[in-house]
Amino acid sequence: MAQVKPFSIDIQESQLADMHRRMREARWPEAQTVDGWGQGVPLDYLRDFCDYWLNEYDWFATQQRLNQYDQFTTTIHDLDIHFIHVKSSHSCATPIVITHGWPSSFVEFLKVIGPLTEPTQFAGNAEDAFHVVCPSLPGFAFSGKPAKTGWGVPRIATAWDTLMNRLGYQSYLAQGGDWGRSVTTEIGIQNRGACKAIHINNPKEEPTAEALIQPSEEEKEALAGIRFFNRWDSGFAKEQSTRPQTLAYSLADSPIGQAAWILEKFHLWTDCQGTLESIFTRNELLDNIMLYWLTNTAASSSRLYWESFDIPYGPDQNKVVQLPTGVSIYPGEIVRIPRSWAEGRYNNICYWNHLKRGGHFSAFEQPDLYVEEIRAWKRSLL
Repeated sequence: MAQVKPFSIDIQESQLADMHRRMREARWPEAQTVDGWGQGVPLDYLRDFCDYWLNEYDWFATQQRLNQYDQFTTTIHDLDIHFIHVKSSHSCATPIVITHGWPSSFVEFLKVIGPLTEPTQFAGNAEDAFHVVCPSLPGFAFSGKPAKTGWGVPRIATAWDTLMNRLGYQSYLAQGGDWGRSVTTEIGIQNRGACKAIHINNPKEEPTAEALIQPSEEEKEALAGIRFFNRWDSGFAKEQSTRPQTLAYSLADSPIGQAAWILEKFHLWTDCQGTLESIFTRNELLDNIMLYWLTNTAASSSRLYWESFDIPYGPDQNKVVQLPTGVSIYPGEIVRIPRSWAEGRYNNICYWNHLKRGGHFSAFEQPDLYVEEIRAWKRSLL
């Protein structure tokens, strides 16, 4: 029988020393020729950010904090999968697997694990309780790096179902955003029997034929969002889906390059009104960046795009989700599509809600709202 082994993060001081050396010896480019973030991360901001990283950020304090969560690894399809697994003290708790995306990691969910597992300590009821499983996607953080092709969204969805079964959960719920949305949707499409319902943050479906001819105001906004993304925001995805190896040489060699590649997306995709650190502390941003740098996963995380991005709106446009589906739409999301577009994919939408705050990294940005949404979705299933 496959083993589930306890895991503890153990980064060596030599890895930090190497990173600090690279930062001190970095060759910086000249400043951008426009104000703000219009050409990418501004030089002054990144210099200040990296000065804090080099001289004030304490990785070992972060490592100690992360190791307070129950972490494990198990081998599925010949690949080690890393995951957090926190069980609730409430016997009525519902198992849930929550999946992150890029450029995020399991740290996106650390703020919500407590409220989800022990709701009576966070203004909830025992019936709101979950047993929480947060895996690291293959090639991300402490999960194994696929050495062969094939680890796209369908295989990950199958692996997550295997994981939940291996943990003893005969039924469970699934939730995710970004690539987590794609994996969660694929779990619903595969419908292997154990997953009973899904919830996603950012459905990403093609416009209906009617929307292209005579769009409503909501559809005009969504179409404008798609145009903006394609024109100004999709370069990262094009590179990672076509030439991830070429990109990785720079990101694997330069912690400053890795940080900029991630920070630019957090700035644009967060509901921060242009001031990223009004939502996240520098430590929070660095905790996530460090999980890419210390594990040298620039290449392996990017390859998920190469494996899966030939069909950008999901694993198969001809397949639909019959399971009960909840959807939360945050105002700072990349594109906010109308329900009518999503209904072509999700045939049993039982919960749909627009929120007033939050963006692409909802659990990280607005943990209280995220928890409220997950609780409300679960209640809609009763």
